[in-house]
Amino acid sequence: MAYRAENQRQNPDWFNGPAPAFGDREAWLLIVGLAPGRTGANRTGRPFTGDWAGDLLYATLAKAGLSEGNYAAHADDGLRLKGVMITNAVQCAPPANKPEPSEIAQCAPFLQARIRSMTTLTSLLCLGKISHDATIRVLGGKPSAHKFAHGAVHEIAGMRLYDSYHCSRYNTNTGRLTTAMFEAVFARIQADQAR
Repeated sequence: MAYRAENQRQNPDWFNGPAPAFGDREAWLLIVGLAPGRTGANRTGRPFTGDWAGDLLYATLAKAGLSEGNYAAHADDGLRLKGVMITNAVQCAPPANKPEPSEIAQCAPFLQARIRSMTTLTSLLCLGKISHDATIRVLGGKPSAHKFAHGAVHEIAGMRLYDSYHCSRYNTNTGRLTTAMFEAVFARIQADQAR
């Protein structure tokens, strides 16, 4: 709370609150990120909007035909997702983009409610291990039985859960995640959905 209050004090024109989910209410795919980035969703009020991770994510969604319109890094750019919704495991921006276990646990009911509200959901994509572990837990599983690995696919709660390294600038700058690797995860998800 103190971190959010300080952000509000320094940047009173920013969103500075729990970032709402964004996307198609009839989505079959839910993308679960880590948490709102300080200068991304914490500033703009839309997940993955206004930071590097969003640049890669929304470009990939466009290439896969899962969006309409142009991403312009602000919440009123007119972008629309098709069959996809995006949310985060943690609802508010954490200090240094590293949520504490208590924050993850406190936000779990919101993630669980989001998943339960999506009656057409068949697939989830978790961006990073924290997102993966939080999602596995809200689906009633144990992370030790569903280990995170880039490109892994898990069957849980009647759905498929896919893993990817987070599309952060750090991961792309270090080569841990390339654009081709990220696009390959979406290609696999779409191929499985088409079966």
